[in-house]
Amino acid sequence: MSKPTPLRGIHEDLGATLTDFAGWLMPLRYGSESAEHNAVRQAAGLFDLSHMGEIFVTGREAGAALDHALVGWISALVPGRARYTMICAQDGGILDDLIVYRLGDEEFMVVANAANYPMVAEELTKRAQGFAAEVEDRSHHYALIAVQGPQSQTLLSTLTDADLPGLKYYAGLPGTVAGVQALIARTGYTGEDGFELFVEGNEAVKVWEALTRAGAPYALRPAGLSARDTLRLEAGMPLYGNELSSALTPFDAGLGRVVRFDKPGDFVGRAALEPLKDVPPRRRLVGLIATGRRVPRHGYPVVLAGGGDVVGEVTSGAPSQSLGKPIAMAYVDTGATGDLAVDIRGTHEPVERVELPFYRRNK
Repeated sequence: MSKPTPLRGIHEDLGATLTDFAGWLMPLRYGSESAEHNAVRQAAGLFDLSHMGEIFVTGREAGAALDHALVGWISALVPGRARYTMICAQDGGILDDLIVYRLGDEEFMVVANAANYPMVAEELTKRAQGFAAEVEDRSHHYALIAVQGPQSQTLLSTLTDADLPGLKYYAGLPGTVAGVQALIARTGYTGEDGFELFVEGNEAVKVWEALTRAGAPYALRPAGLSARDTLRLEAGMPLYGNELSSALTPFDAGLGRVVRFDKPGDFVGRAALEPLKDVPPRRRLVGLIATGRRVPRHGYPVVLAGGGDVVGEVTSGAPSQSLGKPIAMAYVDTGATGDLAVDIRGTHEPVERVELPFYRRNK
């Protein structure tokens, strides 16, 4: 049975279409997906992300434990900053992509994807053995609410005294939002400026309702999983289970930059990953823009136009509100030259290959 978030009642009152996602009952949309998407691009959107996992690693050697467990150099983070990283298997396969926040000298919060956080907590516990560090899964304590879009800072500043203009991207600071204690992070998954607010679960309704009232002058709209997916696709952001999996390494995904071989000590997966750092991958992640109206979807083959030889596979696809055309991300053979098409139910639909991302915000 799907687990509800602390905001389930609000979603129901708003008429949301609820769906199971990674074992959670989540809002798919509240009405028009395109209106929700465009609100984030033009004004602001409000998201319930309480299905994400929050795992705390604390203690004198917490940073060293995370350096060993993850591919990033986590101990080099200064308090208040965050880093995108990954946890990999011994063979280098990606088990999950993560954001790690350093909250203090001996306190880190690891944010994991909804489908993976129990496994991540278990792996971190195993990998922290031998270090003076403790791992605790506190996911059930927290709700996570995101405000994303060009009006997000102006809107949120009406509810907090925190120094939002001084808060850098991939940084977080403690503060109050509508009188509720929160970790305010300048992070997001939409390609827009925005904030993610970690609060106690029993305070989530109060924060959501305060944001809704404050957001009325700024055209704030609640937004569901569908809009979140099209926003991150336009921004070229990978999704675990689509662009990332245990069958792929960070180098396969074009994210080798997150693997820090220059950090002190060994880390899980290093022996498998180090030989790959100078080897061109067999396939690379590219963007595809359809010339017609049919949408390339996850799992559809990418073929050479005219010949029909399969040279890749679509990982994510959707209509793009910003481009007005269907778009997709796909892994394509590095040696594949010439025009491409996507096999959509037996018909080869022409596509244009482009560099990611499809969309960049105006800063």
